[in-house]
Amino acid sequence: MHKSTGPSVSCDHSVLDEPQAVLAAALEAYVAVDADGRVVGWNPAAEALFGYTHAQVCGEPVIDLVFPDRHRDSHRAGLAQLAAGEPGTVLGRRLRMPVQDAEGHEFQVEMTVVATTGPRGRIFHAFCHDITAAHRASRFTAVESDVSRGLAEADSSESAVERVVQVLGTTMGWPMAEVWLATEPRSSLSCAARHTAPARDLSEFEIPAVEPGAGLPGQVYATGQPRWIPDLAEDTSLPRCGRAAARVGLHVAVGVPICVGSDAIGALCVYGNRAEDPEDTLTVFLTGIAAQMGQYWERRRAEELAVELAHTKEEFLALVTHELRNPLAIIASTAEMFDKDLDTLTLDDQRGYLGTISRSANRLTLLADDLLDLSRLESGNLAIRLTDTELSGIIGAAVDAVRPDAAAKRLTVIVDLPSGRLPLCADPDRLRQVADNLLTNAVKYTPHGGTVTVCATAEDGWIRWTVSDTGIGIPPAERPQMFRRFYRASTATDRRIPGVGLGLVITRAIIERHHGSITFGDHDGPGTTFVIRIPTEA
Repeated sequence: MHKSTGPSVSCDHSVLDEPQAVLAAALEAYVAVDADGRVVGWNPAAEALFGYTHAQVCGEPVIDLVFPDRHRDSHRAGLAQLAAGEPGTVLGRRLRMPVQDAEGHEFQVEMTVVATTGPRGRIFHAFCHDITAAHRASRFTAVESDVSRGLAEADSSESAVERVVQVLGTTMGWPMAEVWLATEPRSSLSCAARHTAPARDLSEFEIPAVEPGAGLPGQVYATGQPRWIPDLAEDTSLPRCGRAAARVGLHVAVGVPICVGSDAIGALCVYGNRAEDPEDTLTVFLTGIAAQMGQYWERRRAEELAVELAHTKEEFLALVTHELRNPLAIIASTAEMFDKDLDTLTLDDQRGYLGTISRSANRLTLLADDLLDLSRLESGNLAIRLTDTELSGIIGAAVDAVRPDAAAKRLTVIVDLPSGRLPLCADPDRLRQVADNLLTNAVKYTPHGGTVTVCATAEDGWIRWTVSDTGIGIPPAERPQMFRRFYRASTATDRRIPGVGLGLVITRAIIERHHGSITFGDHDGPGTTFVIRIPTEA
């Protein structure tokens, strides 16, 4: 409470131009001040609005009572102009401005100020009412409109999220706004866009990524539920809290999930000095913004799927015209020559012709099997029949199958398996398919004289199985695409190495049906390493 240091001021309502009974019954707050800015009139509506009683404010400087500290100097200058008889810019106009109550809570009011001159000198009469709800609704509508327009005009996901955080930061006045998106294979969240107030240095508070469940974005993403943090300094569950938040002047935070359908794909988080809006109101508003973003991504996904479908059709036609036509042409031409020269062919020649036909037929069979597996995969009918089996024998059989091709290229095949068994509950036929796919690729894409290495170990209920080669490798930028159907690395297509781009797709599907994972491992020098983790129990 501010104590008056000037002369005592009488609060006799006879100085007012309107009868006291009318002012007491008025729904609008009425405040009268003298030329020095001290309160001489204060009706019951003002008591309810600002939280001070008539006795508490009488004779006190009104500017120190009801205006936020950051605006007080400008209000004192304006009052001095009016007291000096200058017209000013506030008299007789409807003004919107922030004020505060006795507890320091800020809100918006609409105010009209008039001046009268009487026996007590110049008196300024202010009539005001709370427009917080209307101001909030107007502000929220403006933000929603800007976000909708920004998402509609965005030419990429990057520009869309940048627009959202910019609108929240500038229109809503949040010092920091962030959009976090899950990265594949959803092991972390990265900050896709961040907007900070130009006048604030918040670099100490900025982090590039979090794990699901960690920090505000990680918790919101993992639970799929909004979270309100009224005091960052007291929330020790966050990596950004306590002294770090206090040093940069951030105290409150709100996070809501971004969902496509029922699937959370990220989080929208804002951080501020204080919360001007109620928790429920702000949470519902931000949830609506996040829903707009989810609809945007759903629309983008549909557009991308349409493009991918068209591209897949083109790839499939290319597959049919190349991968099917070549072995068929070999079979047809070999059969024609076999028939033409049958009478003059030796037994070894005949075996050679039949071997050529058999290899081309096997190539067609493998292609047909891959296409059937792809069809089963996409329809959800890729069968997995779990039984007690043993991985070392499966890997050993697959290695033996590729040794002739490896020997033809003078490749060194290294097998590092434990002396004991590697028991697990799995589908042995499907795991053999995985082993064949990875080893065949390793041999195919490794130049003459290279090395192929297979390792497997068991620990804590998991088997770690790696297949490495010193081959042509896969550019890091293309690795996320390698498990997409019909996709082939540029290192393979540039060298015109035959293939259809289905092996890794089917391999990952089989491993994931066993509740395992396949990823690219760290690799020194040329080549590629695939790392498989698969549980030993069903």
